[in-house]
Amino acid sequence: MTAAFLMGCGKDAKRETVATNEMEVEGDDVTTLKVWTFIEFHQKFYTDMAKKWNQEHPDKKVKLVLSNLSYDDMHNKLSLALESKEGAPDVVDIELGKFPAFMVGEVGLRDLTDVIEPYKKSIVKSRLDIYSKEGKIYGLPTHVGATVAFYNTDLLKTAGINYEDIKTWDDFKEAGVKYYKATGKSFATIETTAQWMINLMLAQKGGDYLKEDGSLNVNNEIMAEVLEYIKGMQDTGAFSVIPGGQPDNEEAYPCYNNGEYAVQIMPFWNTSRFVNYMTDLAGKVAIAPTPVWKTSDKEFASIGGGGTGTAIVASGKHADLAAEVMAYIKLSEEANKEVWNVLGFDPVNTEVWSDTEITQNADNQYVKYFSNYPFDTLNKIKDNIGSLGSLTDEKWPSINNEFCTVTLNNIFENGMEVKEALKESQATLENEFKK
Repeated sequence: MTAAFLMGCGKDAKRETVATNEMEVEGDDVTTLKVWTFIEFHQKFYTDMAKKWNQEHPDKKVKLVLSNLSYDDMHNKLSLALESKEGAPDVVDIELGKFPAFMVGEVGLRDLTDVIEPYKKSIVKSRLDIYSKEGKIYGLPTHVGATVAFYNTDLLKTAGINYEDIKTWDDFKEAGVKYYKATGKSFATIETTAQWMINLMLAQKGGDYLKEDGSLNVNNEIMAEVLEYIKGMQDTGAFSVIPGGQPDNEEAYPCYNNGEYAVQIMPFWNTSRFVNYMTDLAGKVAIAPTPVWKTSDKEFASIGGGGTGTAIVASGKHADLAAEVMAYIKLSEEANKEVWNVLGFDPVNTEVWSDTEITQNADNQYVKYFSNYPFDTLNKIKDNIGSLGSLTDEKWPSINNEFCTVTLNNIFENGMEVKEALKESQATLENEFKK
């Protein structure tokens, strides 16, 4: 498996463009579709599923011509192609953080609501919402990315902690302090270059980065409460900033593998990182629902984290066929079985979640690795997975950049007071949006 695959739905801006790959398809009546991706391993998955499409639809055969480009290069080229109406592909993967930029003004992507309809009842709604605008859906999700807790059960046992007893953030705090006192090591991580845990905690409290009317609101009481909680845990020693600023990076993996942290709150797709980068922990890690603020509250048990939306260029000659094919490749039950088997992601089609032949397959590398069945946790939370509304707003890329380069570093690295840091970032962003 390549490093590009292991980025999952992340980004690898330094990687150069990879040579274009073409499917081999027999027959004369075949439609060629140009596909752009920035995640190399998606190419094999798309090719394998396109072959299955061709077998099931011999009258609608397609040949995918796939080009893998660097993250920034691909998104920049797509913007220029849509603006000039020249050189665009038929199909393109757009990273979640970039997606709002393509929803501004005249949308150059095909509305996919019609091709999604046959699968819609089985798809996690919040993962369709993040690629939507004014009731139309423009992207096909790759995974749910449900935020879950990954507990190193061996480490917790040494401190007399049972992860199954952790239900609320107060429980999490109590366990963290107990663990630090018993071991002298950090219980959990603090993020400065990402917001996986922060976004979950914010959403659970009903907070966001924007007001309901779409105006900027990063300096708000709920945001302050979330960051004060984390800052308080840093002061106890139970939480610490992880090398690289978040769990999903090459500096952080060895820290977990060596037992320097006992838990991480991350999207479900992090299963692939454990299996490939933290091999010493095989059999020692349990996946569980994340804590909530109050068990009696009707708050989200989880939110989706990260994502890549597969879009169809509206002006493409074969846009309708491309939409139909990619909906099958991304949303069908058959495809979503392979999303789990091959990629290790949580499928957006929840029909797969209850198929124990797939989810409890003893030969599956992910089932082998974790100490409990990963889908047991997903099934506990599947009816309560939400999202942050700001993720679909055009302001989100700037907000994300400010938090991951300035705000969180000011608080957790430089010791700035939470409210002061939020006040500064609010002012910075307001000034940017006025331009």
